[in-house]
Amino acid sequence: MSQQSLYTRSFCAMALANFATTASFGAFFLFPIFIAHRGGSRADIGIIMGVFTLAATLCRPWVAELIDRIGRRRSYTLGSLLMVVMPFSYLLLAGPLTALSLPLLGLRIVHGVGLALCFTAAFTYVADIVPTERLNEGIGLFGISGLIGLAVGPAVAEMALALRGFTAFFLAAAGLAFIGLLAHLPLRETLSDGGEQGARLSFYRVLRRRKILLVGILAVLFGFGQAGAGSFVAPLAEERHIHLVSMFFLAYSLAAIVVRLAGGRLADRVGERRIIPYALVITGGGLLSVALAHGTWPLACAGAVAGTGHGLLFPALNSLAVRDEPAAIRGKITGIYTGALDGGNFAGSVVLGFIGQWAGLPALFLAAGLALLLGLPVLAWERSSRTG
Repeated sequence: MSQQSLYTRSFCAMALANFATTASFGAFFLFPIFIAHRGGSRADIGIIMGVFTLAATLCRPWVAELIDRIGRRRSYTLGSLLMVVMPFSYLLLAGPLTALSLPLLGLRIVHGVGLALCFTAAFTYVADIVPTERLNEGIGLFGISGLIGLAVGPAVAEMALALRGFTAFFLAAAGLAFIGLLAHLPLRETLSDGGEQGARLSFYRVLRRRKILLVGILAVLFGFGQAGAGSFVAPLAEERHIHLVSMFFLAYSLAAIVVRLAGGRLADRVGERRIIPYALVITGGGLLSVALAHGTWPLACAGAVAGTGHGLLFPALNSLAVRDEPAAIRGKITGIYTGALDGGNFAGSVVLGFIGQWAGLPALFLAAGLALLLGLPVLAWERSSRTG
């Protein structure tokens, strides 16, 4: 296979859609500022940010079944429509947090379902069209579109907030999601017929497989740690009077992109299982170093380290999960992986929020980093049970 074979029109169109949708999601990394301005505490931030990922997690069995039943493209369309509409709904909220907490939680739940549809459908679609022998490389390169989106989204949100306040912030997020909706519409469906195996194997039956269960556990730990970066870097920067918090997300994304461009085929050559332990250590070390950052550049350096680990870990876990699996159940497998990430992110948002409230933000990032390092004994246990 030639390198060019990865960059089909379908691959590029879905990458553009994923970039725009992820940028819209990434803009909401600054949503804790909105919550704080309405009188919310750190615990409130953790709950409100976490309910988004709770909804995305709980709906995953339905989302995964839907993707394997009606197809990847149709599922992505449904998710895109929700991602466009939901930012507008936040404009209807007025008053202090105590008066709007229930409507806000409801909106966050629907928003989370929209992202779950988009995220799971996009990566299942790419797993369908990427050559098997370049699976890790293809998923890693496709993931660059999301990493760029995670960098662009907060930067766009920060500019919108500075220029026109929260109204511009929400309009910018909706506009980014609309680009994602338009970009994927010309795509053809990749799922032809799910077949007997897809109908026979349920979401929970697939989850019980040893390899899928391992990936799920590691993804939960990964998501738990990432909740620190997604929900609490902005409050840390505000507390320490660090300007340009978007530099953290920019450094994070750029580091992950460089790693994937420079070594995209490494895991395909040596195997995902050899890459994952190093990726866990690097990601965890980056999150631990956030606790020590007292300026823009130290914070950016911490983001670069964590982003390097992310750039290795995300595609390696994803590829390990779907490699050698039939197309008929890839939606379920991708749903398990992405759902585990969201489940860990929800748990991290809530638990880390309370840790930050009680013990301070440095302790919060210490806990986030240690969560990644817990993956090492999990890997050792799985390896011993597999060879024992």
